[in-house]
Amino acid sequence: MTITPAAERSIAFAALFNFRDLGGLTTKDGRPVRRRTVFRSDTLSRLGAEDRVAFTALGIRTVIDLRRPAEVASMGRVPEWTQVVWRHNHLDHPLWDHSTYTAEIGVARWLSERYLELAHHGRTDIARVIGMLADDRNGPTVVHCVAGKDRTGLIAALALDLLGVPEDQIAADYALTERSAPAFSNWVRTAFPNEDHTNPPPFYTHTPAEAMMITLHGLRARHGSVAEYLVAAGLHRERLDRLRTRLLDA
Repeated sequence: MTITPAAERSIAFAALFNFRDLGGLTTKDGRPVRRRTVFRSDTLSRLGAEDRVAFTALGIRTVIDLRRPAEVASMGRVPEWTQVVWRHNHLDHPLWDHSTYTAEIGVARWLSERYLELAHHGRTDIARVIGMLADDRNGPTVVHCVAGKDRTGLIAALALDLLGVPEDQIAADYALTERSAPAFSNWVRTAFPNEDHTNPPPFYTHTPAEAMMITLHGLRARHGSVAEYLVAAGLHRERLDRLRTRLLDA
């Protein structure tokens, strides 16, 4: 199996730190995920003039914003110069209770529990997003939240699973986000100077591959498969075929 190096899928921007192409991975039956069709990112509200040429060159037509309304209000939307269609699709879920984290639980287990909660409470919203990714009319699409880590990470993992990408490669793609941790931490300190940034909990910046592996195992244990989970959440089965047709090369 040929796995495209992460460096070839990551796209550098001056103002973004976690932008990459889902294309380039390979399915269990050897089909490559189509490039330059679906991207994942941290918040695009930071895009500036210095990134205009690089962003425009990707031909992106649709942005799916997973952030909470309050996050959109405080950080802003993708700049108007991008001329994209902005689709706000907040994934409904309870706010995380950080006090439930302990070193004994560990980052991977704690995050996987949060992701399974998100998959349950936000299932209708998640199914809607996957349906958007299956729609050719949306053109090249970016999915993002704030850090491109948790909400975006779950959407990317579910889409890749539906395409037939091996579980270990899905988890490895999720884990790549940890490379952006220093840049994300610096941005948080600058963007929110009045907050206490000493000793942030490790789940803020760590993305152990095991967390996504546990999440996928949990969904299969509860629903039989990721596909059945999404169908039960409202995704039409024909959208599964459309997703594969749109995002897989022959």
